[in-house]
Amino acid sequence: MIFISQGIRIRYTQKQIDKFNRQKYIGELEKISKNIFRMLRDDKITVASFVVKFTQLKKKLDERVKIHLDSEYHNQLEAYLLRLYTQTCESYEFDEKKFIDIRDAEMSNLNRLQKLKNGTSYKKDKHKAQSRNEDWG
Repeated sequence: MIFISQGIRIRYTQKQIDKFNRQKYIGELEKISKNIFRMLRDDKITVASFVVKFTQLKKKLDERVKIHLDSEYHNQLEAYLLRLYTQTCESYEFDEKKFIDIRDAEMSNLNRLQKLKNGTSYKKDKHKAQSRNEDWG
């Protein structure tokens, strides 16, 4: 692919384009999850505003090039968001009562996903052994 800016031709390799699309797709997934958590936490939000905002976020995700996700966290996040979208925005029976009923459970699910993400962060072996033995004292 050739990009022309100010008369200068810049060539991107397919690998660079794939990486860019991957970063954008993952960024969009993260953005949606943060917005969903914020909306679920807010007591003043209505079902209508939740559905409108979630639909807007989902449309932006759908505009992105769909990519293959390798990490367990990103796969589960994508599956979770698709399930929640189907359960809420695409359901004719979704109302205030159902929204209130699912609110706590969905915040717990999002927290579980966040723990999965943070659990894979790098930790040196010497620190892992230290934390394993802390409860022995």
